[in-house]
Amino acid sequence: MRNASDIIRTVSRHTLAYMLFSMSELFRHYDEFDPLDLLIIHAVLNANVIHVMNDPALDEKFSSIHAVEPDVIKQGVSRAALSRFLSLPLETVRRRVTGLKRRKILAETKAGLIVTEQNAFRFGNNHELQKTNMLLLAKLLRDLRRAGISGPDDLRASRGAASAKKAR
Repeated sequence: MRNASDIIRTVSRHTLAYMLFSMSELFRHYDEFDPLDLLIIHAVLNANVIHVMNDPALDEKFSSIHAVEPDVIKQGVSRAALSRFLSLPLETVRRRVTGLKRRKILAETKAGLIVTEQNAFRFGNNHELQKTNMLLLAKLLRDLRRAGISGPDDLRASRGAASAKKAR
């Protein structure tokens, strides 16, 4: 078994690379947007569909590249929740959200903010970015396998070893 700290460092290094490549592609594709606005849009988008991802039936229903979650099932998110989640000042989130609403990317519902299904920029339904993400994810999984991490059991073993080391 590899040293637990080595596994943690390896996973951290590879997942950070995956996140940076993903963000780079996002910024490149949406170069007319400020990176902070993109971060807010995607945090809202994630909050909108987290319940879909956690429900196997809904996850399957909307898993097709041709399926888009309708606005009526999206879970809204508050500006305060976004501020806490992104560790941004509430006033910054308010100001950015106002601009994104003006561009008709975000909409206000009784439950909070959603990324509109009909947004002109195809946030949440950009097939090109989805395909790129699949390539980046495949690379991440290959890199982790090459580093000796085949699945979640390998990660549990590192957590167990790290806990045992702390107990000593």
